[in-house]
Amino acid sequence: MKPVKIIHFADLHLGVESYGRVDPASGLSSRFHDFLATFDKLVDYAIDKKADLVLFCGDAYKSRAPSQTQQREFAKRIKRLSEAGISVFLLVGNHDLPNAAGRATTAEIYDTLAVENVYVANHPSTHKVQTKSGAVQIVALPWLRRSTLLSKEDAKNLNFEQLNQRMQEVLTNIVKTEAEKLDPELPAVLAAHVWVSGARVGSEETMTIGQEHVLLPGNVADPAFDYVALGHIHRHQVLVQQPPVVYSGSLERLDFGDEKDDKGFYIVDIKVDKDSGRKTSYKFHPLDVRRFLTIRVEIQPDDTQPTATILKAIADNDIADAIVRLQLSLPQESEALIADGEIRSTLKPAHYFTIARDIKRESRTRLGNHSAEEITPLDALKAYVKDRKFSQSYSKTLLKYGGELIEEQVSGEV
Repeated sequence: MKPVKIIHFADLHLGVESYGRVDPASGLSSRFHDFLATFDKLVDYAIDKKADLVLFCGDAYKSRAPSQTQQREFAKRIKRLSEAGISVFLLVGNHDLPNAAGRATTAEIYDTLAVENVYVANHPSTHKVQTKSGAVQIVALPWLRRSTLLSKEDAKNLNFEQLNQRMQEVLTNIVKTEAEKLDPELPAVLAAHVWVSGARVGSEETMTIGQEHVLLPGNVADPAFDYVALGHIHRHQVLVQQPPVVYSGSLERLDFGDEKDDKGFYIVDIKVDKDSGRKTSYKFHPLDVRRFLTIRVEIQPDDTQPTATILKAIADNDIADAIVRLQLSLPQESEALIADGEIRSTLKPAHYFTIARDIKRESRTRLGNHSAEEITPLDALKAYVKDRKFSQSYSKTLLKYGGELIEEQVSGEV
């Protein structure tokens, strides 16, 4: 049997429109076009390289109820793969589940229409997927609600932590049971949309492990599998080497949590031979996707030209077509010196930008044990300069000219 070539990706999240603008030609978000363009690169690669199987591990859309436009555009790309003779396996993720049990998932339409070469996994099961290079066994572990796995009696009197522990046990038993049924003469893959402990998160930083069930790496790294394809975590990574337990990560950057992460998909080759045994090779294929860029500028108290400092920081970065976050930290007295219009004009080459200001509003200078009537103006100036911790040269200048103004005021020359 010749090697089976698999494209593994996940977490497309069509419908994420943050940091986008309306495209005048289509009336759609520019970010929607970003996600489609990235998806097209994967489809083009799969067709050009004659992949046998495209394995999608969940979360096609951002919303559980995607718009007709989002569903149409996703279907167009699945159709291209199908017509090219490439098998497509669609696993249901947590974002693909309806709000209420009993309603259809976003992927079920492909089963209903019996779309050629397209397989859908809504519940735990083993699928024998036919490809141009032979059959591949896929054990599917889609995202499952607690109510799907646990009866009322199972969940009775259990606290939150105990419920998650019980979920882990049930899911582990499912994987083990399905693995025992596999034909050792055929390639075998576990496709799961689940959180595996030890994974480094990307744009899911707001999520916490305590909110959902988590499997241990050993729960999924069964030697019966040639490859374990994971979805749900947005940062691509390899958790276990043998068998490979791999998160493909999200296909496109979703927010600034993904700023430093490469995005793309995994290319997997599995060969099962009676004489030479089983061999799996895999590598990450990065894609050129929209850049996210954070520019941080801290304005010092003695900076008399803060706008120029900010403009230089912007110029030191390549902002063209990037999604830019400008974060300014500045003392209160510098706020009036910031030319907002000039800064925004300089940021125009960016695809999208935001400006955040952290204004340091310090408390008034204490005058020690003296009241305002007891301390001289010059001593008050000295106390102010000392409290603000200006540079030595700037402090010297302030005291020189401030002292001259005070002296003129006292002598009646002003």
